Amino acid sequence: MKFRPLHDRILVRRVEEENRTTGGIIIPDTAKEKPIQGEVLAVGPGHRDETGKIVPLDVRVGDRILFGKWAGTEVKIDGQDLLIMKESEVLGILEDKGSARAAA
Repeated sequence: MKFRPLHDRILVRRVEEENRTTGGIIIPDTAKEKPIQGEVLAVGPGHRDETGKIVPLDVRVGDRILFGKWAGTEVKIDGQDLLIMKESEVLGILEDKGSARAAA
């Protein structure tokens, strides 16, 4: 199934974090918190300003983002647990030093 978000919404897949501490202790699933990092899978066209013109979103498909612990609405699409959230719920975009996005 193909999903296309509307307006300023984005579709995000949570990115699982490491299940070991730096000291090598394995963290059991029951003690883990939900990850607050994700990968953007789809973006809407943007929101409309006061004049009716569409303002495109800052996030793009493939971006790795940080979001709040309680951000978004959890949905299941094609058996995957995903999140739909507004762009305003995104705290920031994670950039690698060598990425094209960081250079721009």
